[in-house]
Amino acid sequence: MTISSSLNAGVAGLAANANRLSTISDNIANSNTFGYKRAVTSFHSMVISNGTGTYSAGGVRVTSQRLIDQAGSLVTTGNSTDLAVRGRGFLPVTTGSSIDNSNGGDRPFRLATTGSFRTDSQGFLVNQNGMALLGWPAAADGSVPTNPRDTADGLEPVQINVNQFAGDPTTKMNLGVNLPATETEVGASGDPIELSVEYYDNLGTSQSVLVTFTPDVPPTGMPNRWNMQLADSAQGGAVIGEYTLDFDASRGSGGTLDAVGVISGGAYVPATGSFQVNVAGGPLDITIGQLNEGTGLTQLSDSFAPTQITKDGSPIGNMTSVDVDQNGFVKATFDIGITRTVYQIPLVDLPNPNGLQAMDDQTYQTTLDSGSFFLWDAGDGPTGDIIGFALEESTTDVAGELTQLIQTQRAYSSNAKVIQTVDEMLQETTNIKR
Repeated sequence: MTISSSLNAGVAGLAANANRLSTISDNIANSNTFGYKRAVTSFHSMVISNGTGTYSAGGVRVTSQRLIDQAGSLVTTGNSTDLAVRGRGFLPVTTGSSIDNSNGGDRPFRLATTGSFRTDSQGFLVNQNGMALLGWPAAADGSVPTNPRDTADGLEPVQINVNQFAGDPTTKMNLGVNLPATETEVGASGDPIELSVEYYDNLGTSQSVLVTFTPDVPPTGMPNRWNMQLADSAQGGAVIGEYTLDFDASRGSGGTLDAVGVISGGAYVPATGSFQVNVAGGPLDITIGQLNEGTGLTQLSDSFAPTQITKDGSPIGNMTSVDVDQNGFVKATFDIGITRTVYQIPLVDLPNPNGLQAMDDQTYQTTLDSGSFFLWDAGDGPTGDIIGFALEESTTDVAGELTQLIQTQRAYSSNAKVIQTVDEMLQETTNIKR
């Protein structure tokens, strides 16, 4: 029995070390594979007790595990949609063959820690192996609707239309203008002064607000009052607001707005120095300055001068690039200088990453051992952030694997020697009969 158990233990040792050799060879073969997580083999003794004075070799059993929670080093690349997770969490991906599946809930749900994603013929962000990146689509205004966090049903393959156009309507305008104080003196001509300010409507078309300043010329004295009228070109020159402007003439505050009267249009708000009018495309906030502050509209000297006129919005532009920021927002940049959020990429977290089932192409699938997953905003909760222009290197340490390879080879040879010795002992036992 003892000799037989030694033989069985030697055979088990050969099998165990052959298994370890498999993991070492796989690790070395994937030492340059981005996102690869190395596998390890552990040995566990098996003990058989036969009582006092005897010992039977129980042998060894082996278990293998992939260390998915180990992170590799990040290397920089030249592609903005090369993505890597820095810290805890996984990128949600799916197979390329399921992209056209109309029922998103039936798409295979896979996890990855890195990927080199580029647009395919349909604009989907996929890696070289055809795995498509998943995310939540943003609304037209760039906001991301609320989605369930414990299921992948709301995720969709990220699709970038590189030929799309975008425009940004004007919603705010600042008027910084100096009005000539001499025009409100007795005997002045009283001629109106016109100023056309461009804005962009909801379709990116250039429109204008015609601002007409008309001085109030008194018969005597100097009232320092102007009438301001605003007309919208998109409405055929219709008047959208009319206001009276009184300026201070006292020492220290001379030339600043003293009072604003509303004839038509939105109310003037002293706290912000602005009012709201309605152009053809919707409301437009116009800032003329706070009272007695000297910003916005002023009345000084004898010259009319637009000092600072600014506005938001832009005309129609073409997409030039796509980037993913650290919080997972996919942003499209246009040649008119605007940036718009088109998707949000969440990070998937679960209690036991090492319980995931390894799949092809450095992707993983959830199991009962991995626990239930949750979709976090990148950089929120326990998750790390998403790094663009970067890929995660393999976690294989080639030097360490070669050292283990030598140890495994020696152990395998030693177990083979045990079998050889047992064979010789059995041969001697057989020879006793002769």
